[in-house]
Amino acid sequence: MSDSNQTPVISLIIPIYNAERYLAECLGSLARQTFRDFEVIAVNDGSTDGSLALLRRMERQYSFLRVIDQENGGVSAARNNGMAAARGEYLGFVDADDYVAPQYLERLYRTCVDNNAEISCCYYYYKFEAPDFLWKYPFRCHGVFDRTQAMNKLLHDTQMQGLMWNKLFQRRLFTENNITFPAMKCLEDMIVMNQLFAHINRLAVIDEPLYYYRKHGGSALAAITPSKINDFMKAMVLVRGMLEKSGRFAQYRRSYQALLKKTGTCCYLYTIKMHARQLHPQGCLQNLKGLHRALRFFASDDFTPDADVEKLSDVVYLEGELEKDYIR
Repeated sequence: MSDSNQTPVISLIIPIYNAERYLAECLGSLARQTFRDFEVIAVNDGSTDGSLALLRRMERQYSFLRVIDQENGGVSAARNNGMAAARGEYLGFVDADDYVAPQYLERLYRTCVDNNAEISCCYYYYKFEAPDFLWKYPFRCHGVFDRTQAMNKLLHDTQMQGLMWNKLFQRRLFTENNITFPAMKCLEDMIVMNQLFAHINRLAVIDEPLYYYRKHGGSALAAITPSKINDFMKAMVLVRGMLEKSGRFAQYRRSYQALLKKTGTCCYLYTIKMHARQLHPQGCLQNLKGLHRALRFFASDDFTPDADVEKLSDVVYLEGELEKDYIR
C-alpha cells in the first residue's frame, strides 16, 4: 500500500451514501490488490446509516484509506471532492456497493503503461443478489484505439459512455482540462467521458472481467422520475454542444445520431413505465410527444449549442405540470 506521506501512483475515489452493508466487501477487495501503490479516498456523502462510523474504523485498519465527510450533495459533488484531494498520477472510481478482482488495478495500470494509453478499460460482471449469480457482460470490443476510433465507440457503446468504474484515467486529463462532474441525477458519467475522450490519443480495452457491479433495486435508474428522464435529455444536449464546440460534430454525426436514437428509446420506455404506475395515459401521450419534439430538435441543423443549452427546460413532467413547454 502507498505510505500516507508518499505520492501514490493511483488514487481511487469511492462516493458513499448509506452503503454500510457493502463497505467491508468493497474495501476488503481493494486491500487484496496485487498492485500496492495506491490510495483510496472514501467520500461519505451525508450517510444516515452507520457508514461513517465504519469508515473511521476501517481508516485505522487500512493505511491506504483516507476518509472525507461532507454534507449530502450527491455523487458528483462527492467525486469532485475526492478528485480535489487525490494525489496519484492515475485516477479510478469504484462504487461503494461493488467490489473488484485482485488484479483490477495491476491490469488496468499495466495496460495504460504498456500501450501508452491515457485511459484503460476492462470488462465486468453483473453481480445479482436475488437469485445470487454472476453474469459476464458481453463487451463488443477490445484492443487499442486512437481518438477517432475511441470517440465512435464511446458514442455507440453504452458500456463506454456511462461507466467510470471499469476504467483507469491519467489524472492530468481532468486537471489540465478542468473536467469535473456536473450536478445531475444520472448520466453525469456520459458527459465526463465525452470530455475526456476528446483529449486522449489512445484508449486500451482488455477483455478481462475485473469489476463486479452489484445489480439491485437501489441503482440510480431503479426509481424512474421526470428529473432523471430530463437528465437524459440534458446529457444529449451537452454531448452535442461539446462536439459542436470542438468542431467534431460533422465527423461524429452518425455516431451521435445513433446515441440519440438509443437514448430516446430508453426515455420513451421510462416515460411509459412511469405513467403506467400513475394510470395516466393522457399525460403519458403528452410527455411522449414532448420527447419526440425534443429529440428531433437535438438532431436538427437548427440546434445551436451556445443558445439552446441555456434555453433547455424540462421535457417530461409530472401530471400537474403537463402544460409547460420544453423551450422557454
